[in-house]
Amino acid sequence: MKAIIIFNAVISILFTLCYAYQFFYLFVGLLKGEQKFKAVREHKFAAVISARNERDVIGQLISSIKSQNYPKDKLDVFVIADNCTDDTAQVARGAGAIVYERFNKVQVGKGYALDWLFKIIDRDHKDAGYEGYMIFDADNILDVNYVSEMNKVFDNGYDILTSYRNSKNFDSNWISAAYSLWFLREARYLNNSRMQLGTSCAISGTGFLVGANVIEGNGGWIHHLLTEDIEFTCDSVSKGMKIGYASKAVLYDEQPTKFSQSYTQRLRWAKGFYQVFANYGGKLLKGVLKGSFSCLDMFMTVMPAMLLTLLSVLINVVAIPVAIATDAPETAILVQALIQTLVNFYGLFFILGLLTAITEWDQIHCVWYKKVLYLFTFPVFMLSYVPIAIIALFKKVEWKPIKHSVVRTLDEVRSNEAA
Repeated sequence: MKAIIIFNAVISILFTLCYAYQFFYLFVGLLKGEQKFKAVREHKFAAVISARNERDVIGQLISSIKSQNYPKDKLDVFVIADNCTDDTAQVARGAGAIVYERFNKVQVGKGYALDWLFKIIDRDHKDAGYEGYMIFDADNILDVNYVSEMNKVFDNGYDILTSYRNSKNFDSNWISAAYSLWFLREARYLNNSRMQLGTSCAISGTGFLVGANVIEGNGGWIHHLLTEDIEFTCDSVSKGMKIGYASKAVLYDEQPTKFSQSYTQRLRWAKGFYQVFANYGGKLLKGVLKGSFSCLDMFMTVMPAMLLTLLSVLINVVAIPVAIATDAPETAILVQALIQTLVNFYGLFFILGLLTAITEWDQIHCVWYKKVLYLFTFPVFMLSYVPIAIIALFKKVEWKPIKHSVVRTLDEVRSNEAA
């Protein structure tokens, strides 16, 4: 029993040492304002959308791209209608996009679709002169200044950059609110802080820009793990590239509202993080040994820390009945340690959610009492990651599309706080 108590203390110390720098990120996010950039010129971009049966929402995304405060001749829209069984392709064409239809039931997933399209663009549009590609999911909508804000940071030398990921449907329920808080926290207290400190940011699924020179240098889109976004991030960082963040480029994303959808998506994310850690952990560690803080940051990001939490909880759960049965004097200490672990977990994520809600209050578009209510359910949502992380260890996981159905204009999203 004494060994278990020592184990608990060691785990606690390890976590503190490994993630102390992220607490510093919190202070940077709180105390330092957004960086301001100016562009010398307007670059030519292609917006790239990978869509599978997204006829309900894709028209609004294309419309928001076409409505950008940016020269029309410097922004084209490409859609990959990937293994669609509906009329996504026709809807996208009608909205003004250049559409290619792909049917491949073997190489399934966004990474394969992107690689396929980049090769077609290189073949059919080589003379278009695209300097960068903005990657979106079909359910997104963009603030009217999104592209101009991305252009400002791109023009200042960042070949890869991400943006401010907000939500179309924070107010739907506690699940969509939890997702939204997590992405807002990631924007303000991770990527914003990284940008302020001059280290590399991380892209997250959608709303990012990749320079054409990066795609060409990689020979296309070569990242095909279950979480191709974090794979791309870790690969780029391990090669010494720096990823930027455009804090004023605002994108609105639809979040799942059903736990079954959330389970499927997060199971893929958890499995994908294991894959990335297995494939890139060594490369990142080499970068750490060479003095790269960006590599350390990404190494800690993909390291399966949730499993250490889980292991600590399981050991204590098993040890407590044994201690009670043997009338061990350490029983009270073990019970206290288990309760303390759960309380600390809840408290940590409540504080993260609270800080995010306070600083991003005006960016969260729903009535005030929901903003407060969902602070208390956010830690519960995060705790549900624990069993998902276990299942992902043993279960074979394949990419599956998430159905999107929230059809809201930008004005409708922003008016939700008055609903």
